[in-house]
Amino acid sequence: MPHQGQILQEAIKNSGISITRIVDELGITRPTIYRKFKDETLDYAFVTRVGEIIGHDFSNDFTSLQQSVLPFVIPAVTPTHLQPVTSKSVTPPIAEQDYAKQLMALQTKYIALLEAYNELLLKVYGPR
Repeated sequence: MPHQGQILQEAIKNSGISITRIVDELGITRPTIYRKFKDETLDYAFVTRVGEIIGHDFSNDFTSLQQSVLPFVIPAVTPTHLQPVTSKSVTPPIAEQDYAKQLMALQTKYIALLEAYNELLLKVYGPR
């Protein structure tokens, strides 16, 4: 079974959109996206952004097992029986979910900033 990076790579290949255009719009380098193709798990925000660029919905590409085990999707919790809710809740509070989304967005921006910094260093100092 292909992992998330392989699924991403195949979807990009089938879209017909060039890697150059995708990395330009993401603000990352080509080596970074090729490393992503090797990753077994991918960041939800990253996959969503690539999906927007290539016009592809990845929610159908990942199996329910991958979605529940891997960090791609926050699994929905369905009640199995009707018991009063105790102090320990199964689902995180809304505020925690918002923090997780904000953290993912900041992580994506941070990676893009690091990639731009590395590109600048290469332009200024050249390869080793």
